Amino acid sequence: MLAAVGVGEIAARHVMKLDPPGGLDEADARAQSLRPPQHWWAEANITPRPTPLPPARLTLQPDRAPSAASIERTLQVEKGDTLIDLLQRAGASALEAHDAVDALAEVFDPRDLKAGQALKLTFGAGSAGPGRLMQVSLPASAAETIKVERGGDDVFNASKIAHPLTRQVVRAEGTIRSSLYEDGVAAGLPAPLVVELIRAFSYDVDFQREIQPGDRFDVAYERFTDEAEHVVKSGDIIYAALSLQGRSLKLYRYAPGGGQADYFNEKGESVRKALLRTPIDGARLTSGFGMRVNPILGYSMMHKGVDFGAATGTPIMAAGDGVVEKAGPNGAYGNYVRIRHNDQYSTAYGHMSRIARGIRPGAHVRQGEVIGYVGMTGRATGPHLHYEVLLHAHQINPMSVRLPTGVKLAGRELDAFERARTRTDRMLASLPAADKLARTAF
Repeated sequence: MLAAVGVGEIAARHVMKLDPPGGLDEADARAQSLRPPQHWWAEANITPRPTPLPPARLTLQPDRAPSAASIERTLQVEKGDTLIDLLQRAGASALEAHDAVDALAEVFDPRDLKAGQALKLTFGAGSAGPGRLMQVSLPASAAETIKVERGGDDVFNASKIAHPLTRQVVRAEGTIRSSLYEDGVAAGLPAPLVVELIRAFSYDVDFQREIQPGDRFDVAYERFTDEAEHVVKSGDIIYAALSLQGRSLKLYRYAPGGGQADYFNEKGESVRKALLRTPIDGARLTSGFGMRVNPILGYSMMHKGVDFGAATGTPIMAAGDGVVEKAGPNGAYGNYVRIRHNDQYSTAYGHMSRIARGIRPGAHVRQGEVIGYVGMTGRATGPHLHYEVLLHAHQINPMSVRLPTGVKLAGRELDAFERARTRTDRMLASLPAADKLARTAF
């Protein structure tokens, strides 16, 4: 397990780019017609060149001939591409493209194709470029590749190829000098895990007031490597600790009864509360709850929520599980969402630039689900989130309310958690150095 700053490993990436290949000129074509149809390029040490392709839509790696009768290409998927269009632009006929995609759809949804993915295509060699499409290879994930091959019966068949991954438990620790986010990334934590770490502690830590220079963090998390020992993805945080001016907080990832995993403190109490105090990442508190001079109207009035300043478009999360009561324009609130969490608590969100897709009255939402985006609609002087917590339909101070707690383990489940916590503590104690990792086949 790693225990110091700089635990990240960077997988080597090898990408070669080539200008779109050109065709043979008239003289070359005439010379080719005078040669025997087979093996002439091997004698002349010349690789057949395919028909020119549109450079704006494809990123090509060098063509190469795995055998004397095939041409291989690698295409980079761009935003808006469809698999059928890619295959046809690369040289496949419309019939071949549709047949290959139909076969692939049995094991992979073509709509899940994402920008940045690489397609490897193999064609038979034609007289002046690629011939028939023979194979399509698509990395669906770090652990799996989808392959479509033309069989001896001339029919495309799809299969999944699993890539064995090794699970490693990695430890990153460090001192906070500027922010937990910046110093966590500097210590080697992947950025998405730093965000998860902040969310997990945000139920008990006010990151705007309680984090001070000199505070420390300690995190153990999963990462996965391929057979070449390249890091291909990160996994879950399995342990995390913060030391804040002498106050120590520890979290353990645990799945009660084999169900959904969550973070628990040393006593077996879920750190998850019924409501988030701050339903937005990376925001600053710009206006508190209570009487204030309204910046637009110019006179004192009750401010019945808190304002978080953030850039336009910053995602806003549901503070807790619940049902959407209202979603749409609401006077001075601008674009507005209100969620009922139980028979006592509701939360409201105002001034959104837009409301997220699917958020409408009656929709069920989960805590942390994105419900909209920061804006300045309605009566607002700048982009921010106006956030309210309502108890029996009356606004209360979101920053001081005593929020309902989450699950508390008891009985046999608490015993099982304590055994799991002990195993984690022993693992952490046995892997203190940065050059040691706990490895598990996956």
